[in-house]
Amino acid sequence: MIRVLVVDDSPTARLLITRLLESDPNIAVVGTANDGLEGVARALELRPDLITMDIRMPRLDGLEATRRIMEQAPTPIVVISASLDSAALPITFSAMAAGALEVLEKPTGFGAENFDALRERLVTTVRLMAEVKLVRRRARPATATLMSSEPGPGAGRAIEGANLAMTGRLKTGMLGRRAALVVVGASTGGPTALATLLKDLPADFPLPLLMVQHITIGFLPGLVSWLQTSSALPLKVAEEGELIVPGQVYFAPEDRHLVLGGRGVVRSSQAPPVSHVRPSATVLFESAARVYGAETVGVLLTGMGEDGALGLKAIHDAGGTTLAQDEASSVVYGMPRAAAELDAVDQVLPLARVAGAIIELVRSGRN
Repeated sequence: MIRVLVVDDSPTARLLITRLLESDPNIAVVGTANDGLEGVARALELRPDLITMDIRMPRLDGLEATRRIMEQAPTPIVVISASLDSAALPITFSAMAAGALEVLEKPTGFGAENFDALRERLVTTVRLMAEVKLVRRRARPATATLMSSEPGPGAGRAIEGANLAMTGRLKTGMLGRRAALVVVGASTGGPTALATLLKDLPADFPLPLLMVQHITIGFLPGLVSWLQTSSALPLKVAEEGELIVPGQVYFAPEDRHLVLGGRGVVRSSQAPPVSHVRPSATVLFESAARVYGAETVGVLLTGMGEDGALGLKAIHDAGGTTLAQDEASSVVYGMPRAAAELDAVDQVLPLARVAGAIIELVRSGRN
C-alpha cells in the first residue's frame, strides 16, 4: 500500500486528487493539508510514502514547503500545478530544483475532457515515484538564489572509490575525435540536471545541442524559460524542418519525437512511443548516429526506465562518444544504468563533471 499526503489549498482539488488516487486499490491517502505550513507538519507526523504538492498556497507556498520537507523528512514529492498558470511556473520548476521529482497538470473536475488520461498519469506517476529513495537535503543559506547549482537528492551520498576515479580526464582514446553534435536525454530529475549542465557550458560553445526531456504536456515552454535563466546559450523548442546552428540548444517538441532529417536539419515525428515515451531519447540518439556517426556526443542523464539506452548504444557502435551521469548524482539511476548494462557508455561521470567532459571533447577534436 502506497501512503500519500495531499497538499492543496483548494478543498475541491484535495477531494478530487484523493478520489483519483484511491481509485487504485494499492494507494491510500493518509492525510491532507490546506497549505504548505500544514503540509510540512503533516509530512513530519505521518511520514507518507509520497506527497502531492500544490504550488500557490497561503502562508507557505509549495516551493518552500518542498525545501523544508527535503531538509527534515526527505519524501518523494510530485508537484500538481495548473499548466497554463504562467505565474506559478517559475516556482514549480524551482520546487523541482529543491527536490520534487515530477510535475503534473492539476485535474479540473470529473467532467474534464482529458480526465481519464490525467487519472492514469497521476496514478502511474505515484506508483513509480513512491519507489524513489531520497536523502536529506542540506538547509540552504538565506542568501542562496533559486538557481544555485545545488546537487540533486542523490548527491548527498559520498562519491568514493571508482566514482572518484571518473572525475579525471576522459579516456585517451576518446580525445581527438571530431565532434559536430551533442544530443542529451533526461527524465526524472532532469530539469535540475539540465540546469546544471547548461549553466556550465560557455556562451561560445561551438556545437548545436539537441535535448529530450520527458515532461507532462503543457509544461515544456515553462521549463525552457526557466532553464534559460541559468544558461548562457539560447534555448528553444525545435521546429519542423529547422536548420540547426552552433551554440543553440533545441528541445524536442511536446508529444513528438525529434529526429535528424539530414545533416543540420531537424524533423519531428508522431511515430508510436518508444520505451513508453514520446519524445524518446533513443529515437533522437539513433537518428544522430545514422546522420552524424562518430561525430556525435551522446549524453544520458538521470531518469526512470530505459529510454535512451539503446540509442546511446547506437552512438557508441557508430564510433561516437557516450557519457552517462553516475548513480551518486542521479535522482533516479534508471536510464544511465540501462545504458551501462548494454556496454554503451564510454564514461560515467558525476553531474558536475559532465559539461567539462563535453567541453574537453570538443576542444580536443578541433582541427
